[in-house]
Amino acid sequence: MVRKSKGAAQETHAALLDAAEREFSSKGVTRTTLNDVALAAGMTRGAIYWHFKDKSALVQAMCDRVFLPMQTLLNEIAATPGKDPLVALKQMMQHMLGQIAGNPRQRAVFDIMFHHCEKNDEMVFLQHEKQKRGECLAKLEAIVREAVLQKKLPADTDTFLAMHAINGYLIGLIYEWLIDPQAYDLGAQASAMIEVFLAGLIAHPPRKLAACAKVADKPERYEAALRTAPQAGASGGSDMTENRAPAVLPIADALQCGKAAVVKLPGQS
Repeated sequence: MVRKSKGAAQETHAALLDAAEREFSSKGVTRTTLNDVALAAGMTRGAIYWHFKDKSALVQAMCDRVFLPMQTLLNEIAATPGKDPLVALKQMMQHMLGQIAGNPRQRAVFDIMFHHCEKNDEMVFLQHEKQKRGECLAKLEAIVREAVLQKKLPADTDTFLAMHAINGYLIGLIYEWLIDPQAYDLGAQASAMIEVFLAGLIAHPPRKLAACAKVADKPERYEAALRTAPQAGASGGSDMTENRAPAVLPIADALQCGKAAVVKLPGQS
C-alpha cells in the first residue's frame, strides 16, 4: 500500500470527520456504522480504519476538533493575571454562544452530542470527556475565585456553586436553542442573555454556609425566621440576627446542611 503524504492524510482525516458529522446528524451516533461514514466520504472501510480504530475514536476526534479550541481559550483566560475576571468570563461565554450560533461545525457537533448521541458503554470516549469536563470546570472556578480575590464578588461567595451555575446556564441555553434555532437569533441576543445572568451572579452570588452550624443547633429558630421572611423582605430587613434570617439563606443553609426535612416553606405540611 502506497503511504500518503502528510497533507493528503490530513485531508482524508478531515473528510472522514466531515462525513461523520453528516451521518451522525442524520442517523444518530448509535445507528451509524463506520462503513456508513466511509461510504459518505467516498472511501473504503480500510481508509477509515487507517485513521480511527473504532467508532468511539472517530467520535472523540470529531469532538476534539470543535472542543479543543474552546478549552484553549478558557485556559488562556484562566492564566491571564490582572484581567478583570468578570469581563473575561463574559467574553468567554459570549464567544462560546457566538460560535454555536455562527459556526455550522460547532453547532452540528454540539447538536450531535446533545440530541443524537446515546450515552452507553460503546462510547468509551465519554469517560475521557468527563475528565476534560472536570478540568474545564476547575479552570472556570479559578476565574470565579479570581473575581473574589479582586473583590468583584463577595468574600464568602461559594465559588463551586457559582461555577456550576455558570456552566449550567451556558449548557442549558445551548441545549434548548439547538432544539429550535429559529426561535430567536442566539448570536444577536447572546450578550443580553449573558448580562442577565452575570447581573444576577453579582447581585446575589451563592454564599458559603457560614450559618450552617446555627441551622443545625437551633432549627426551630430558623423555621420561625423562614415563616416571617416575607414580612422581613417587605420591610427591607436582610441582616442576620438572633431571631431572624434572610428570606433565602435559611432554605439554602438547610438544604445544603441536610436539614431540608426541618426547615419548610410556609404552608408546607
